[in-house]
Amino acid sequence: MNKKYSFIKFFTIIFSVLITLNSYSQEVEKIPLRDFFKNPDKTYYQISPNGEYLAYLAPYENRLNIFVQKIGSDEAVRVTNVTDRDLAGYYWANNDMLLFGKDKDGDENYHVFGVDKKGEILKDLTPFEDVKVRLVDPLEDIDDDVLISMNKRNKEIFDVYRLNIATGDLKIVAENPGNVTGWITDHNGNIRIARTTDGTNTSLLYRETEDYPFEIVLTTSFREALYPLFFTSDNKYIYASSNLGRDKSAIVMYDIANGKEMEVIFEHPEVDVYGLYYSKKKQKPVSISYTTWKRQREYLDEDVEKLFERLESELGTDYEIVITGISKNEDKFLVRTYSDRSLGTYYFYDLDTDKLTKLTDVSPWLNEDDLAEMKPISYKSRDGLTINGYLTLPKGKEPKNLPVVINPHGGPWARDSWGFNPEVQFLANRGFAVLQMNFRGSTGYGKAFWEASFKQWGRKMQDDITDGVNWLIEEGIADPNRIGIYGGSYGGYATLTGLTSTPDLYTCGVDYVGVSNLFTFFDAIPPYWKPHLEKWYEMVGNPEKDSLLFVEVSPVFHVDNIKAPLFVAQGKNDPRVNIEESNQIVEALKKKGIDVPYMVKEDEGHGFHNEENRFDFYEAMEKFLLKHLNPKVN
Repeated sequence: MNKKYSFIKFFTIIFSVLITLNSYSQEVEKIPLRDFFKNPDKTYYQISPNGEYLAYLAPYENRLNIFVQKIGSDEAVRVTNVTDRDLAGYYWANNDMLLFGKDKDGDENYHVFGVDKKGEILKDLTPFEDVKVRLVDPLEDIDDDVLISMNKRNKEIFDVYRLNIATGDLKIVAENPGNVTGWITDHNGNIRIARTTDGTNTSLLYRETEDYPFEIVLTTSFREALYPLFFTSDNKYIYASSNLGRDKSAIVMYDIANGKEMEVIFEHPEVDVYGLYYSKKKQKPVSISYTTWKRQREYLDEDVEKLFERLESELGTDYEIVITGISKNEDKFLVRTYSDRSLGTYYFYDLDTDKLTKLTDVSPWLNEDDLAEMKPISYKSRDGLTINGYLTLPKGKEPKNLPVVINPHGGPWARDSWGFNPEVQFLANRGFAVLQMNFRGSTGYGKAFWEASFKQWGRKMQDDITDGVNWLIEEGIADPNRIGIYGGSYGGYATLTGLTSTPDLYTCGVDYVGVSNLFTFFDAIPPYWKPHLEKWYEMVGNPEKDSLLFVEVSPVFHVDNIKAPLFVAQGKNDPRVNIEESNQIVEALKKKGIDVPYMVKEDEGHGFHNEENRFDFYEAMEKFLLKHLNPKVN
């Protein structure tokens, strides 16, 4: 677990082995498109606090609904009857009730619903129009109460409410003065910490008890961060992920009352560390996770280390093994495996009997032997940064002169990681190589790498993508005449920017809910993003002060440069990237006499979640890419 990974060295070894293989004659079966994108048989298992019941999501009339079954029984009861849209998520609130979230047609204004384990009682516990609900604390030791936050009083900010799930009673317990962006509770469910912003500076506020007023203990620029994770068992200090005074975020113990770092628990020289896992039974942190090219673990507790060794002894080490649920007594566990070629399997593990029971394969219709490996890669940007990413090569094809789909991630302050990606596997199965890169600004690589993206939308961030394309061409992997680019959200913006700023590089592009005009994008941001607006001005640009920059990097103003065919897809109710972003680029191209395939779904938001809409989109994308990139040539 302490092994250090060199991305460049690792890829050199893998790639040198790969290109010396002599046989590429293996015929790869074409897998039906819908097998990649249909809802799973069963997924997202959760265990009741007493360890007696399991719940999971499974399709009912093509929508994911909640089913409940007693452990040891083969019979399950469907407790929800949603038919318009998949549930957004759920959890056991107590041994008898489950809470789940659901929005309307992708508007992201989630309501909290409660349902009993027999499916006899169903309540909308937050029946408010145009209100967004967030979970603050499930209050695991208080059966009928939960802490939520809502922008009910003011659309821009969130107050905290105590919700009684039995009666539906709501009581406000923390009123937002206008600058609080987050609330943190102690182990007793008391709100003890608040995070505030003035737009560019972030402050941590602390109080000893809920009877005391909040006091500022730390103020930093938004470029630095100390994120509280949870309190120590005595509710006196906190564990946090901090990059104060360092480039890479580390796990630290922090004296919150006095604003002082006490101890570094764990840090890594190459990547940020965010994941710290707490045992309520042991009343201490038990493990740490971080991501290099894959998830890595550091154990803080011998029992937890032995538990994972036990699981690995039976499940192997080729898969990621994740504990996704645990009973209150921490004696019964839900375990999931997955890999780059498999959505994996759920298991139930009983610590007392040491018995591991298979529950279900998530997508049994996909044979991982037919799917492609996702390999870590690294290349240098033109100004000397190391850009890490992943390359997936189609099975049975020699890695030379391949048609390629460049797939920049959304966010943009997010990252791609190793694991199963249905889009990537689908494209590889159709004969395309797929390159995903963590361009500058991608999270997890430290403060300096993140800051290197500021005011670089369409500039150096795009150069990092272009440099990845050129690297593939120089290595002989990519056919320079068959390179497409596809992405969603920021990835959609990068697609449009690629077609306008480097028009000769790409053969075609697919823009999925992408930004086309930074002026209108800022005008249409959701009200609850407004407290962060000044920070966004520093990170992206100010529409007034940086108007020339916005014109330079907004693709809609450069449609005359577009040479490659473009396909655009958009959800009508998208609250993040307004539909006008897609309308503008399509209309601008139509004025040039260019017909742009344009798919709009009336019942979707930021991405297509309903199964039939996913089918429509990927079927249209497949037809578009096959037409313009022709993977059968090689």
